[in-house]
Amino acid sequence: MQILNKADARVQKLIISAAYVAVILIWSTTPVAIKWSGEEVGYIFGIVLRMLIGTVLALFLVMIKFKKMPITKSAFKAYFAVAITIFGGMMPVYWGAQYISSGLISVLFGVTPIVTGYLAWRILHEQSFSALKIGGALTGLLGLVVIFLNRGATGDEYIYGVIAILIAVLLHSASAVWIKSIKPDIPALVLVAGGLIFSMPFFVIVYLLLAPPLPEIIPSRALWSIVYLGVVGSVLGFVSYYYLLKQMTASSVALITLITPVCALWIGHVLNNETISASIYAGTAFVLSGLALHQGGDLLYKSICRKRKNYYG
Repeated sequence: MQILNKADARVQKLIISAAYVAVILIWSTTPVAIKWSGEEVGYIFGIVLRMLIGTVLALFLVMIKFKKMPITKSAFKAYFAVAITIFGGMMPVYWGAQYISSGLISVLFGVTPIVTGYLAWRILHEQSFSALKIGGALTGLLGLVVIFLNRGATGDEYIYGVIAILIAVLLHSASAVWIKSIKPDIPALVLVAGGLIFSMPFFVIVYLLLAPPLPEIIPSRALWSIVYLGVVGSVLGFVSYYYLLKQMTASSVALITLITPVCALWIGHVLNNETISASIYAGTAFVLSGLALHQGGDLLYKSICRKRKNYYG
């Protein structure tokens, strides 16, 4: 029995490690895939088709594994909260991707844990916003200011793109705090499927209001990017993320946001020939430093105090 328990624990560790790596890879490649998915077809067509593919696939998997979806009032509330994450966190990103690089999208999304932490502190009264966390938040804010200073070389459209991504960050963070307050006892796959189903009407309404013409031909790179985002980004990525949140501490999961901006900047530069200015490098350094201080500052301070206490007895 003990041997079986050790084997099960080993398998679970492998699954967690695989999910962790998967989220890093998916989040690092999603920004450039978003840019490619709108090539010659428009960003609205790209996002609607992506979400449609993701919704059908997620619902299909739920029916196979669970046979049905919870239809209680609390479940509907959780689905709607996830839908805000999907719609509010994705639509501004797709629009903003027209004006800024894929790497910068990932960098700006890196401040999500700081915004989420602040909202959780104010709304859910979670852990206190200590001096180190405030310092980290201010450092990250300084990074955003440095990134904004790049306006002189890129024009007003650059600023519109940055603002759109920051709006997406705010909506994503607010939705995450709402979901945390609901505490849904629902499997990650079901939660994602419900969120996709509830978000689809919003995407359809946007498509009907703006009425973009249907593309006559979908370029192969755009098509495969949409399929990748629908299958991997919308289903595997979200499910892996929610699985990690259940299996690991929030601070450990948040470390992903320290890794993905660097990877996304490199991927965008290599695969999409994106130019990275000195101000973007400097702003990224401030954002990542602030995020590291915000997420790990308290742990470092407690560790130092513990060592000093042990040393002096």
